Order: sequence, then C-alpha cells, then structure tokens
Amino acid sequence: MPDERQPMLEGGNNTMYTQAQGYPPQQQGGYPPPQQQGYPPPQQPGYQQPQQQPGYPPAQGYPPPQQGASGYPPPQGSYQGAPAGAGVQETDTPSYKGEIPDDDVEVNPDNPSSAAPTATAPPLEKMDQVAGYNQMDAPLPPPPPPSYDEATQPTQRAGIQQTPTLTDDEAREALVSFVAENCCYGKKAAKNLHINDLKHTAAFHYTLETFTEKRTTKWVHEPFSGQPIDGPHNGPAPLPWNIAVNIPSMFQNSIAKVEVPHTASVKPCHDCHSIGFRRCHICYGRGRTRCHTCHGHGRRHVSHYDHHEKRHISRWERCSFCHGMGRRRCYTCHGHGQITCCTCSGRGSLKCFIQLTVNWTNHLNDNIVERTALPDELIRNVTGQVAFKEENARVWPINHFPDQAINQASKDLVQQHSGAFQLERILQQRHQVRIIPVAESICQWKDKNFSFFVYGFERKVHAPDYPQQCCCGCTIL
Repeated sequence: MPDERQPMLEGGNNTMYTQAQGYPPQQQGGYPPPQQQGYPPPQQPGYQQPQQQPGYPPAQGYPPPQQGASGYPPPQGSYQGAPAGAGVQETDTPSYKGEIPDDDVEVNPDNPSSAAPTATAPPLEKMDQVAGYNQMDAPLPPPPPPSYDEATQPTQRAGIQQTPTLTDDEAREALVSFVAENCCYGKKAAKNLHINDLKHTAAFHYTLETFTEKRTTKWVHEPFSGQPIDGPHNGPAPLPWNIAVNIPSMFQNSIAKVEVPHTASVKPCHDCHSIGFRRCHICYGRGRTRCHTCHGHGRRHVSHYDHHEKRHISRWERCSFCHGMGRRRCYTCHGHGQITCCTCSGRGSLKCFIQLTVNWTNHLNDNIVERTALPDELIRNVTGQVAFKEENARVWPINHFPDQAINQASKDLVQQHSGAFQLERILQQRHQVRIIPVAESICQWKDKNFSFFVYGFERKVHAPDYPQQCCCGCTIL
C-alpha cells in the first residue's frame, strides 16, 4: 500500500489517490441488476399479491439521478422504475459490499451506534514532517523580549491637576435625582434635609494594560475539490513567529487563523479509504430497516367493532407500511446502504495543512485607593479626571504621584506583568491614573442623622442610610 505521508500535488503524475471511477463497482446488466429467479420474493401464504401503488415509485425512477460527486453513489445504467406487480419492494441493490452485522441497529438517542457519523482528523503519523513544527496544539514560546532601554524611559511626566468640588446645593440636587430613580424612596427627606458638613476627597484608580500575542499551530484538513495546493515544492515553511499577521486592533481581544505557507498536501481520506462513501449508520449497509409499525413481522393485529354483529372483531392484517415485507427502505441512505463521507464530503481526498492560530489578549489589572466608607468597586464604573496616561512597548512604574499608594501599586503591577506571560509576546503596554471626586455629605432630617456620598463626574449617589427608603403605602415583603 502506498505511503500516505507522501503528498499528492495538483497536476502531478501521482494518481494513486484518485477516486476510483464508476463507484460503486459496475454490475452486469446495468443498475439496478436484472431480476433473478424468485425476485421479488414469493408471496406469503394467505396474502394477496399487492397491486402497484399509484404514484410510487416516481415516474423518473428512485432514487433520482444525482449530479456530481457530492450525492449518493451514481446510478450505473438506466433506471425505469419497479417492474409491474413488484409493489413497494426494493428497486435497487445496496451498493455497500463490506461487513454487515447480523442484528439490526436500534435507532434511539441512547444507542451510540445509531448516531450520525462526524468528521474525524487524520492520524498524526500520516502527516508530513515540517521543520520547526514539531510541537502542535500548544502555545509556542515567543522570541526573547527586548529589555528596558532609554527608548522606553519616559523623559517627562506632567504634574497632577486638582479635581472639581461640589457645593451644598449640587449635592442636594444629586440626592433628589437619586431618590427619583427609586420608586419606593420618599422625597421629603432629600428636599428638606439640612447639610451640616460636606467633605471633599478623591479616589485614585490605577490601571495597567498589557497587550500580548500568543501563537499555536495544529494540523487541519478540508475536503479537496481542486483548490490550489501550496506545498513544500514552493519552498520551506516559515517558522511560526516569522509569519506576518496583521493586528486587527490594539488593546482588544481578537483571534486570527491562517494557513502556514508551503505545508499543504493532498491525502486520501482516512474515513472512507478514498472512496467517498461509508456504510450507513442506520441500516448498517443493508439498505433496509425493520418496519417500526409491525416490528418486522409484516402483519399487524387490528380490531374493530362490527355494528351488525355487535361485537369486536380481531384479526391479523397485512402491514400497509411495509406491504408485508417486514422491512422498509432506509430513509437515511435511500436503499444504497452507504452515505456520503462527512470527512471528505464525498471527494475521496483531503487537503491537509498546518493552521496557525493567533490570539491577541489584553491583560488588565487595576488598583483603587479610596479612604472613605464608599465601596471601592463603585469607583471602577464612573468617570473621572485622567491625571496621567502613558503607552509604550514597555512602561516604567509611576514614581511621581503625590499618593505613594499609587506609586507602590504601579511598581507591583508592572513587575507582575513583566513575568506573567511567558508563552506570549508583549506587543504594547499602557497605564493610567484616574482621579474620581468623592464628596461625603453629613446631614440631618428631623431627628435623624445620616450621610451620603456623591462621586464621579456623573454625580452618582451612594446613600445606604437614607431615612425614607419606604414611602407611605409601600409594603416591604
């Protein structure tokens, strides 16, 4: 048997992988074969020979003529329909010639034998050996990263600006708007409260983004239908990290799949052995299945009420679905006993090549410095003033911020990212500091003291101690 690892190039002289012509094998006397003595099978005793059903089979013959190689096995010779008096017996002989089990296959979801076949990958030992592609289905170590140099060292960093503050009236208006968004909150406390003190602070939000690229390779295949083949005859395959792939967008997750140049070849389909068809998974090549109406007996026990004799009459009748045969034509393969190979789509050959998968990932970590009772996670979802922003191939930690907690967070995260992605190539980094204004209002309504926070440029409100959280007539279950 020829070695399947040798590629079959388009237009070459190697014809050992060409799909055999005239499949299924030619039979004497055309297709279907001539009727033999005793076919159709002799009638069962007590049964009347069925009459030909009107309209069955169709006038153009069954199965209908197929076009191209993608259908069922092409008919050999002409087909003129069933002979007179044949009823609905088989009009063709299954073309599957392989091994057929003795028992029928039970068609149900719990039986894996009756499940539809799925495409499978060729064995790796039949693939070509390509230099530099010995490791498949795993991240490939990137080239050594560049070291920090003067080009990445920031020459000048701007100072930090002050954030805007709120007045008492602006804080009151923010609370009234917050109460209006909650249908059960009362408005009197927001409108009539007395603000005793308004404390202004600022929360700091530091973020570090590292945009990386990861590359993996694997063998893939697709049906060969005459498409161009870029094989080793065009030159050696480039190494995975030497293949140029355009980045769709910086700092956004995306993925791209490309064919590695000069790695393609044409190989015979391993599932159907280059035939284009495989045994039907429902009838196992018989072309017929047991009739589910009569359970393969050919007869059905029926009973009806006779109004003249005023009693129930039971008797055995011939099954009208299989016409007493006990079997019906397989609805999956239409009597051929085999179906189109799902791996090669009936082509008989596969185009195999190495596929490069490039994953771009934006790794983001942040740190929030907020020293009031306001929950830190609320700071992450509001806008503020961008006090510092820097982007480079490698960024240096911040060391000039007035709050030392931000300087330390920047140092820790930059160091963490520098060694966290060993199997990914760092393309770009950027970090920034946002200053979010926070105002804590200490107020009083009637004899109740409470406080609320106004934060962010959107003037969001956090008021867990608001005194009128349930208005009149509202019942809390």
